[in-house]
Amino acid sequence: MTAPTTARPAPIERTLREPSVVSLCAARAGVELRQFFRERTAVIFTFALPVVLLVLLGSIFDQQIAGSGIPASQLLVAGMIAAGIGSTCFVNLATSITSDREDGTLKRLRGVPMPPIAYFAGKIVLVLVTAAAEVAIVLAVGMAFYDLPLPSDATRWATFTWILLLGVIGCALLGTAMSSVPRSVRAAAPIVNLPFLILQFVSGIFIVPLTTLPQPLQQIGALFPLKWMAQGFRSVFLPDSAAAMEPAGAWEHGRIALVLGAWCLGGVILCLTTFRWQGRKDG
Repeated sequence: MTAPTTARPAPIERTLREPSVVSLCAARAGVELRQFFRERTAVIFTFALPVVLLVLLGSIFDQQIAGSGIPASQLLVAGMIAAGIGSTCFVNLATSITSDREDGTLKRLRGVPMPPIAYFAGKIVLVLVTAAAEVAIVLAVGMAFYDLPLPSDATRWATFTWILLLGVIGCALLGTAMSSVPRSVRAAAPIVNLPFLILQFVSGIFIVPLTTLPQPLQQIGALFPLKWMAQGFRSVFLPDSAAAMEPAGAWEHGRIALVLGAWCLGGVILCLTTFRWQGRKDG
């Protein structure tokens, strides 16, 4: 007599689903944010630099601009918002990507089954968060110390939004492309900061109004997005009469959108043609 056999349950088939591109992008964005905010020195320097410059320059240019009735410090606040976006999106992104390339992070990420877009999406989320925080801090200082008026109508806020988005995207793309220029992370800071410092002067960030600059310097500044970002933010926070202090005597919103959009397109082309996943020493 044989012992009865018990039927074994059918094996449970477990299907492992591959994570979606969206979830990978979100995960990478979380990594980027945690890495940034854990570096307290970098966080303090990033957010404090525009504020310190604003306070120093605001104490120097503390008088009204002749014939306008507008304090020079309010022009500085609008320009410093643009400079803060350029610093967080262009300078910080260029140096951080250079560091990722030199320490092998990019090479390792390239070797795992993660779409390249996840890495860049993480960087975009990082610069959006830091740029928004930078803008909020500068605005708070401008309102508290320099009586900067906030816009009261939706049209100006809409203008502020599209200038902010185009500025962040353009500067982030240019920072990504610029990351391929330095040969090492030690060389990244001076290589990236020097042209950005020059652009701040010729774009009217430190010198107000912009028309006080020599004409050749104004023309150089007009080639780059920082000048147009600053002009756009001045159109948001200053009265319409302040447009007379611009080189063209108008806010030129159409030209601002055209120039910033062109730099976004140019940044995409530069990234596609120059970006490297490996350092020069890796071949």
